[in-house]
Amino acid sequence: MSDDDGRPARIARHLLQANEQRLPFRPLSGDLAPRSLGEAYAAQTELLDCWRETGHGRVVGWKIALTSKPMQEMCGVDQPLVGAILDRHVFQSGVEISAARYVRLGLEFELAVRIGQDMDGADHPYDAVTAMAHVGAAMPAFELIEDRAADYSNLDAFSLVADNTWNGGVVLGPEIAGWREVDWKTAPVTLDYNGKIETAVTGAAMGDPFAALAVVAENLLHRGMRLRAGDIVITGSTVKTRFAEAGDRVRYTIDGLGAVDVTVAP
Repeated sequence: MSDDDGRPARIARHLLQANEQRLPFRPLSGDLAPRSLGEAYAAQTELLDCWRETGHGRVVGWKIALTSKPMQEMCGVDQPLVGAILDRHVFQSGVEISAARYVRLGLEFELAVRIGQDMDGADHPYDAVTAMAHVGAAMPAFELIEDRAADYSNLDAFSLVADNTWNGGVVLGPEIAGWREVDWKTAPVTLDYNGKIETAVTGAAMGDPFAALAVVAENLLHRGMRLRAGDIVITGSTVKTRFAEAGDRVRYTIDGLGAVDVTVAP
């Protein structure tokens, strides 16, 4: 094996240690800097393998990141990014999350879906309609972000991908009845953050949350993987990220369809 062949594994070992030691996130540099998006995803895969082997959890789903063009441009890419969700970090509505578990805890406000049948590429390339056909359930959700106190003026998409796009977990609300009849481009949502109200629509992230699902499915196929029945996918935040503090009480509602709640503890 050449030295280049081992680069993703070396990057992953560095990131494993950085996460375990709760070091601030910094873009990878020097010999550890991924030289392409493909190498960054290879390092992510190695990191996920490391986490599984060390008991930190196995992959049970996926997330999308950098859904907005301005954020993509700021990070030097022309597409959204994808990361994994680990089973140890999946929670249900009403959970109390300790801020101390995180270097810096962020909350995002999303639609989650549970895959009903494998997305094995038979309908490739996927779009919002064909992706939706593979879904078995939908629910409101929080993404828990662990950005390890990153400096947002100095971000690098390849480093972000390699570090699993900062996914720190998800909190799932109840499954939505009749979700296939909903117009997911325009369904109204309400965020109640310590009594302060903000409104948006479910299509705020990429125009349609199922378009985001299609991007995740295509990303995995390109990497030789697939979305499998039972996987959870979160489809992008409808309002800006909030950085949580102890005592925060948060409810995210897809109006008339369901809500998800979280309380932040010290």
